[in-house]
Amino acid sequence: MTLSQDILAELAEIAPDSALAAARAVREAATRHAQGSYETLFGQQDNDFPLDERFAVAARVAKLHESDALAAHYAGFGIADPTSPRLVPALAFARLLTFTPVEATPSPLEALIRAGWTLRGIVTLAQLIAFVSFQSRLVTGLRLLNGKSITVAQTPVAAGFWHTSPQTLSGKRAPVRFTRDELHWEPWLAAKPLAEFTPDEQALLAKFGHSDSPYFRLLARNQPVLEQRTLTDKGIFYTPGGLPRAERELAATVASKVNGCIYCASVHARKAAQLAKDETAVETLLAVTPGENLSDGQTPGWQAQIDFAAAISVTPPALGAGHLAAVEQQGLDTLAQLDLLQSAAFFAWANRLMLTLGEPWQE
Repeated sequence: MTLSQDILAELAEIAPDSALAAARAVREAATRHAQGSYETLFGQQDNDFPLDERFAVAARVAKLHESDALAAHYAGFGIADPTSPRLVPALAFARLLTFTPVEATPSPLEALIRAGWTLRGIVTLAQLIAFVSFQSRLVTGLRLLNGKSITVAQTPVAAGFWHTSPQTLSGKRAPVRFTRDELHWEPWLAAKPLAEFTPDEQALLAKFGHSDSPYFRLLARNQPVLEQRTLTDKGIFYTPGGLPRAERELAATVASKVNGCIYCASVHARKAAQLAKDETAVETLLAVTPGENLSDGQTPGWQAQIDFAAAISVTPPALGAGHLAAVEQQGLDTLAQLDLLQSAAFFAWANRLMLTLGEPWQE
Protein backbone atom coordinates (compact mmCIF):
# COMPACT_ATOMS: atom_id res chain seq x y z
CA MET A 1 0.00 0.00 0.00
CA THR A 2 0.94 3.63 -0.45
CA LEU A 3 -0.14 6.67 1.51
CA SER A 4 -3.32 8.34 0.30
CA GLN A 5 -2.92 11.63 -1.56
CA ASP A 6 -5.85 13.08 0.41
CA ILE A 7 -6.77 10.68 3.18
CA LEU A 8 -9.58 12.83 4.59
CA ALA A 9 -11.31 13.36 1.25
CA GLU A 10 -10.97 9.66 0.51
CA LEU A 11 -12.46 8.42 3.78
CA ALA A 12 -15.13 11.13 3.94
CA GLU A 13 -16.06 10.45 0.28
CA ILE A 14 -15.88 14.14 -0.62
CA ALA A 15 -16.72 14.77 -4.27
CA PRO A 16 -14.39 17.29 -5.96
CA ASP A 17 -17.30 19.49 -7.09
CA SER A 18 -19.08 19.58 -3.71
CA ALA A 19 -19.59 22.53 -1.38
CA LEU A 20 -17.45 20.77 1.22
CA ALA A 21 -14.59 20.36 -1.25
CA ALA A 22 -14.86 24.07 -2.02
CA ALA A 23 -14.72 24.91 1.69
CA ARG A 24 -11.64 22.73 2.16
CA ALA A 25 -10.05 24.53 -0.78
CA VAL A 26 -10.72 27.87 0.91
CA ARG A 27 -8.98 26.45 3.98
CA GLU A 28 -6.13 25.27 1.78
CA ALA A 29 -3.42 25.60 4.44
CA ALA A 30 -5.32 23.53 6.99
CA THR A 31 -6.16 20.93 4.35
CA ARG A 32 -2.59 20.76 3.05
CA HIS A 33 -0.88 20.55 6.42
CA ALA A 34 -3.30 18.05 7.96
CA GLN A 35 -2.35 15.89 4.98
CA GLY A 36 1.29 16.89 5.45
CA SER A 37 1.18 15.78 9.08
CA TYR A 38 -0.10 12.38 7.96
CA GLU A 39 2.58 12.10 5.29
CA THR A 40 5.35 13.13 7.69
CA LEU A 41 4.30 10.85 10.54
CA PHE A 42 3.87 7.86 8.24
CA GLY A 43 6.70 8.59 5.84
CA GLN A 44 9.66 9.05 8.16
CA GLN A 45 12.22 6.25 8.12
CA ASP A 46 13.19 6.46 11.76
CA ASN A 47 14.87 3.88 13.98
CA ASP A 48 13.45 5.61 17.05
CA PHE A 49 9.94 4.59 15.96
CA PRO A 50 9.82 2.28 12.92
CA LEU A 51 6.93 2.48 10.49
CA ASP A 52 5.43 -0.91 11.30
CA GLU A 53 5.14 0.21 14.93
CA ARG A 54 3.63 3.52 13.85
CA PHE A 55 0.97 1.80 11.79
CA ALA A 56 0.20 -0.58 14.67
CA VAL A 57 -0.35 2.30 17.09
CA ALA A 58 -2.33 4.34 14.56
CA ALA A 59 -4.63 1.43 13.77
CA ARG A 60 -5.28 0.86 17.47
CA VAL A 61 -5.99 4.54 18.19
CA ALA A 62 -8.36 4.83 15.23
CA LYS A 63 -10.18 1.69 16.39
CA LEU A 64 -10.55 3.09 19.91
CA HIS A 65 -12.21 6.13 18.35
CA GLU A 66 -14.58 3.81 16.43
CA SER A 67 -13.13 5.13 13.17
CA ASP A 68 -13.12 1.74 11.52
CA ALA A 69 -12.23 2.81 7.99
CA LEU A 70 -9.25 4.79 9.27
CA ALA A 71 -8.17 1.83 11.41
CA ALA A 72 -8.37 -0.47 8.40
CA HIS A 73 -6.35 2.00 6.35
CA TYR A 74 -3.48 1.93 8.82
CA ALA A 75 -3.68 -1.81 9.44
CA GLY A 76 -3.41 -2.38 5.70
CA PHE A 77 0.22 -1.28 5.68
CA GLY A 78 1.33 -4.19 7.84
CA ILE A 79 1.78 -3.73 11.55
CA ALA A 80 4.31 -4.75 14.16
CA ASP A 81 3.58 -7.38 16.80
CA PRO A 82 1.42 -5.62 19.42
CA THR A 83 2.75 -7.96 22.12
CA SER A 84 6.38 -6.92 21.61
CA PRO A 85 8.22 -5.46 24.62
CA ARG A 86 8.26 -2.04 22.94
CA LEU A 87 4.64 -1.95 21.84
CA VAL A 88 3.01 -3.16 25.05
CA PRO A 89 3.81 0.08 26.94
CA ALA A 90 3.28 2.12 23.77
CA LEU A 91 -0.25 0.78 23.30
CA ALA A 92 -1.00 1.31 26.99
CA PHE A 93 0.15 4.90 26.53
CA ALA A 94 -2.09 5.15 23.46
CA ARG A 95 -5.11 4.00 25.41
CA LEU A 96 -4.38 6.50 28.18
CA LEU A 97 -4.05 9.39 25.71
CA THR A 98 -7.17 8.31 23.86
CA PHE A 99 -9.59 8.02 26.76
CA THR A 100 -8.19 9.76 29.84
CA PRO A 101 -5.22 11.99 29.03
CA VAL A 102 -5.97 14.04 32.14
CA GLU A 103 -4.97 11.01 34.24
CA ALA A 104 -1.43 11.01 32.83
CA THR A 105 1.60 11.05 35.11
CA PRO A 106 5.30 10.57 34.35
CA SER A 107 4.95 6.82 35.04
CA PRO A 108 3.89 5.80 31.49
CA LEU A 109 6.77 7.84 30.07
CA GLU A 110 9.16 6.07 32.41
CA ALA A 111 7.77 2.71 31.28
CA LEU A 112 8.49 3.65 27.67
CA ILE A 113 12.07 4.60 28.54
CA ARG A 114 12.55 1.27 30.33
CA ALA A 115 11.29 -0.47 27.18
CA GLY A 116 14.00 1.20 25.11
CA TRP A 117 12.18 4.22 23.72
CA THR A 118 14.30 7.31 23.07
CA LEU A 119 13.08 10.82 23.87
CA ARG A 120 12.58 11.48 20.16
CA GLY A 121 10.65 8.23 19.85
CA ILE A 122 8.39 9.08 22.79
CA VAL A 123 7.65 12.54 21.43
CA THR A 124 6.83 11.07 18.03
CA LEU A 125 4.62 8.44 19.65
CA ALA A 126 2.69 11.11 21.56
CA GLN A 127 2.35 13.20 18.40
CA LEU A 128 1.08 10.21 16.42
CA ILE A 129 -1.54 9.24 19.01
CA ALA A 130 -2.72 12.82 19.35
CA PHE A 131 -2.73 13.34 15.57
CA VAL A 132 -4.87 10.25 14.93
CA SER A 133 -7.23 11.51 17.65
CA PHE A 134 -7.55 14.70 15.56
CA GLN A 135 -7.69 12.89 12.24
CA SER A 136 -10.37 10.42 13.31
CA ARG A 137 -12.58 13.30 14.43
CA LEU A 138 -12.13 15.00 11.09
CA VAL A 139 -13.17 11.83 9.29
CA THR A 140 -16.33 11.64 11.41
CA GLY A 141 -17.13 15.33 11.13
CA LEU A 142 -16.42 15.61 7.42
CA ARG A 143 -18.62 12.61 6.71
CA LEU A 144 -21.41 14.28 8.68
CA LEU A 145 -20.99 17.56 6.80
CA ASN A 146 -20.91 15.55 3.57
CA GLY A 147 -24.17 13.72 4.27
CA LYS A 148 -22.49 10.32 4.64
CA SER A 149 -23.22 7.70 7.28
CA ILE A 150 -21.31 7.92 10.55
CA THR A 151 -21.13 6.07 13.85
CA VAL A 152 -22.64 8.17 16.64
CA ALA A 153 -21.29 6.91 19.96
CA GLN A 154 -23.39 7.06 23.10
CA THR A 155 -20.59 8.76 25.02
CA PRO A 156 -21.93 11.28 27.58
CA VAL A 157 -21.29 14.81 26.34
CA ALA A 158 -20.27 16.87 29.35
CA ALA A 159 -17.44 18.74 31.01
CA GLY A 160 -14.58 16.50 32.03
CA PHE A 161 -12.73 16.51 35.33
CA TRP A 162 -9.38 18.16 35.90
CA HIS A 163 -6.42 18.17 38.25
CA THR A 164 -7.06 19.75 41.63
CA SER A 165 -3.72 19.09 43.31
CA PRO A 166 -2.30 22.44 44.48
CA GLN A 167 1.27 21.49 43.57
CA THR A 168 3.05 20.18 40.51
CA LEU A 169 5.37 17.22 40.82
CA SER A 170 8.31 19.63 41.03
CA GLY A 171 6.67 21.56 43.86
CA LYS A 172 5.44 24.60 41.93
CA ARG A 173 2.01 26.10 42.53
CA ALA A 174 -0.51 24.35 40.27
CA PRO A 175 -3.79 25.81 38.98
CA VAL A 176 -6.78 24.00 40.46
CA ARG A 177 -9.56 25.55 38.37
CA PHE A 178 -10.13 26.79 34.86
CA THR A 179 -9.01 30.36 34.42
CA ARG A 180 -8.20 33.02 31.85
CA ASP A 181 -5.03 33.90 33.75
CA GLU A 182 -1.69 33.34 32.05
CA LEU A 183 -0.12 30.04 33.08
CA HIS A 184 3.22 28.32 32.57
CA TRP A 185 3.95 24.71 31.61
CA GLU A 186 6.81 22.40 32.54
CA PRO A 187 7.72 19.14 30.79
CA TRP A 188 8.16 15.73 32.37
CA LEU A 189 10.73 14.88 29.69
CA ALA A 190 13.75 17.02 28.94
CA ALA A 191 13.17 19.66 26.29
CA LYS A 192 15.95 19.80 23.73
CA PRO A 193 18.44 22.55 24.62
CA LEU A 194 18.46 25.35 22.09
CA ALA A 195 22.21 24.94 21.56
CA GLU A 196 21.69 21.38 20.29
CA PHE A 197 19.61 22.52 17.32
CA THR A 198 21.34 23.27 14.03
CA PRO A 199 21.26 26.88 12.80
CA ASP A 200 18.49 26.00 10.34
CA GLU A 201 16.49 24.29 13.09
CA GLN A 202 16.97 27.27 15.38
CA ALA A 203 15.75 29.55 12.61
CA LEU A 204 12.61 27.45 12.22
CA LEU A 205 11.96 27.58 15.96
CA ALA A 206 12.41 31.35 15.89
CA LYS A 207 10.11 31.72 12.87
CA PHE A 208 7.22 30.29 14.87
CA GLY A 209 8.19 31.91 18.19
CA HIS A 210 9.11 28.57 19.76
CA SER A 211 12.71 29.18 20.83
CA ASP A 212 12.00 30.00 24.47
CA SER A 213 9.20 27.47 24.99
CA PRO A 214 10.10 24.20 26.75
CA TYR A 215 6.90 22.70 25.30
CA PHE A 216 7.85 23.40 21.71
CA ARG A 217 11.51 22.54 22.23
CA LEU A 218 10.34 19.18 23.56
CA LEU A 219 8.10 18.62 20.54
CA ALA A 220 10.97 19.78 18.31
CA ARG A 221 12.79 16.54 19.09
CA ASN A 222 10.89 15.64 15.91
CA GLN A 223 10.87 18.99 14.19
CA PRO A 224 9.33 17.96 10.83
CA VAL A 225 6.23 16.72 12.65
CA LEU A 226 6.11 19.84 14.81
CA GLU A 227 6.39 22.05 11.73
CA GLN A 228 3.41 20.39 10.04
CA ARG A 229 1.41 20.54 13.26
CA THR A 230 2.15 24.25 13.68
CA LEU A 231 1.15 25.00 10.09
CA THR A 232 -2.07 23.00 10.55
CA ASP A 233 -2.84 25.06 13.64
CA LYS A 234 -2.27 28.33 11.80
CA GLY A 235 -4.34 27.15 8.85
CA ILE A 236 -7.28 26.41 11.13
CA PHE A 237 -7.23 29.43 13.42
CA TYR A 238 -5.58 32.29 11.53
CA THR A 239 -7.59 32.57 8.33
CA PRO A 240 -10.17 35.13 7.16
CA GLY A 241 -13.88 34.59 6.61
CA GLY A 242 -15.96 31.66 7.75
CA LEU A 243 -16.50 31.20 11.48
CA PRO A 244 -15.42 34.28 13.44
CA ARG A 245 -12.08 33.84 15.19
CA ALA A 246 -13.71 34.28 18.61
CA GLU A 247 -15.88 31.24 17.98
CA ARG A 248 -12.95 29.13 16.80
CA GLU A 249 -11.28 29.99 20.10
CA LEU A 250 -14.55 29.09 21.82
CA ALA A 251 -14.43 25.63 20.22
CA ALA A 252 -10.85 25.18 21.43
CA THR A 253 -11.95 26.11 24.94
CA VAL A 254 -14.85 23.65 24.83
CA ALA A 255 -12.57 20.79 23.78
CA SER A 256 -10.19 21.72 26.59
CA LYS A 257 -13.06 21.63 29.09
CA VAL A 258 -14.05 18.17 27.87
CA ASN A 259 -10.47 16.91 28.18
CA GLY A 260 -9.64 18.72 31.42
CA CYS A 261 -6.78 20.77 29.97
CA ILE A 262 -6.55 23.85 32.17
CA TYR A 263 -3.51 25.21 30.33
CA CYS A 264 -5.01 25.12 26.83
CA ALA A 265 -8.31 26.50 28.10
CA SER A 266 -6.54 29.43 29.76
CA VAL A 267 -4.99 30.52 26.47
CA HIS A 268 -8.03 30.10 24.28
CA ALA A 269 -10.67 31.28 26.74
CA ARG A 270 -8.66 34.47 27.12
CA LYS A 271 -8.65 34.93 23.34
CA ALA A 272 -12.35 34.08 23.02
CA ALA A 273 -13.30 36.61 25.68
CA GLN A 274 -11.15 39.32 24.13
CA LEU A 275 -12.39 38.76 20.59
CA ALA A 276 -16.05 38.25 21.48
CA LYS A 277 -15.94 41.06 24.03
CA ASP A 278 -17.97 38.85 26.34
CA GLU A 279 -16.11 37.84 29.48
CA THR A 280 -19.31 36.71 31.20
CA ALA A 281 -20.17 34.05 28.62
CA VAL A 282 -16.64 32.67 28.65
CA GLU A 283 -16.49 32.64 32.45
CA THR A 284 -19.82 30.79 32.47
CA LEU A 285 -18.27 28.13 30.25
CA LEU A 286 -15.13 27.85 32.38
CA ALA A 287 -17.20 27.47 35.54
CA VAL A 288 -19.08 24.37 34.34
CA THR A 289 -18.36 21.50 36.73
CA PRO A 290 -17.49 17.91 35.75
CA GLY A 291 -20.39 15.96 34.31
CA GLU A 292 -22.49 19.03 33.58
CA ASN A 293 -23.72 20.43 30.27
CA LEU A 294 -21.22 22.87 28.79
CA SER A 295 -23.72 25.03 26.91
CA ASP A 296 -25.99 25.93 29.83
CA GLY A 297 -26.53 29.66 30.22
CA GLN A 298 -25.32 30.58 26.73
CA THR A 299 -27.05 32.31 23.83
CA PRO A 300 -28.72 30.02 21.26
CA GLY A 301 -25.87 30.57 18.80
CA TRP A 302 -23.17 29.68 21.28
CA GLN A 303 -25.23 26.82 22.68
CA ALA A 304 -25.35 25.19 19.26
CA GLN A 305 -21.63 25.65 18.68
CA ILE A 306 -20.64 24.49 22.16
CA ASP A 307 -22.81 21.39 21.86
CA PHE A 308 -21.26 20.59 18.46
CA ALA A 309 -17.70 21.11 19.70
CA ALA A 310 -18.29 19.09 22.86
CA ALA A 311 -19.87 16.20 20.95
CA ILE A 312 -16.89 15.87 18.60
CA SER A 313 -14.48 16.16 21.53
CA VAL A 314 -15.68 13.24 23.67
CA THR A 315 -14.22 9.79 23.04
CA PRO A 316 -15.57 8.13 21.00
CA PRO A 317 -17.23 11.15 19.39
CA ALA A 318 -20.97 11.58 19.84
CA LEU A 319 -21.48 14.12 17.05
CA GLY A 320 -24.65 13.54 15.07
CA ALA A 321 -27.17 15.02 12.68
CA GLY A 322 -28.91 16.97 15.44
CA HIS A 323 -25.74 18.92 16.19
CA LEU A 324 -25.31 19.80 12.53
CA ALA A 325 -28.95 20.85 12.20
CA ALA A 326 -28.59 23.12 15.23
CA VAL A 327 -25.61 25.04 13.85
CA GLU A 328 -27.25 25.25 10.44
CA GLN A 329 -30.32 26.75 12.12
CA GLN A 330 -28.03 29.37 13.65
CA GLY A 331 -26.82 30.36 10.19
CA LEU A 332 -23.49 28.54 9.89
CA ASP A 333 -22.72 27.73 6.27
CA THR A 334 -20.43 24.94 5.07
CA LEU A 335 -17.23 26.95 5.54
CA ALA A 336 -18.20 28.00 9.07
CA GLN A 337 -19.16 24.41 9.90
CA LEU A 338 -15.77 23.25 8.67
CA ASP A 339 -14.04 25.88 10.80
CA LEU A 340 -16.00 24.79 13.86
CA LEU A 341 -15.18 21.14 13.26
CA GLN A 342 -11.48 21.72 12.65
CA SER A 343 -11.08 24.09 15.60
CA ALA A 344 -12.57 21.60 18.05
CA ALA A 345 -10.86 18.57 16.51
CA PHE A 346 -7.43 20.21 16.60
CA PHE A 347 -7.64 20.34 20.38
CA ALA A 348 -8.00 16.59 20.52
CA TRP A 349 -4.39 16.82 19.33
CA ALA A 350 -3.22 19.78 21.41
CA ASN A 351 -4.80 18.76 24.73
CA ARG A 352 -3.36 15.25 24.57
CA LEU A 353 0.18 16.55 24.24
CA MET A 354 -0.15 19.18 26.96
CA LEU A 355 -1.75 16.77 29.42
CA THR A 356 0.59 13.81 28.96
CA LEU A 357 4.05 15.33 28.46
CA GLY A 358 3.99 17.80 31.37
CA GLU A 359 1.78 20.00 33.51
CA PRO A 360 0.83 23.66 34.09
CA TRP A 361 1.97 25.90 36.91
CA GLN A 362 1.33 29.48 37.93
CA GLU A 363 3.16 32.30 39.66
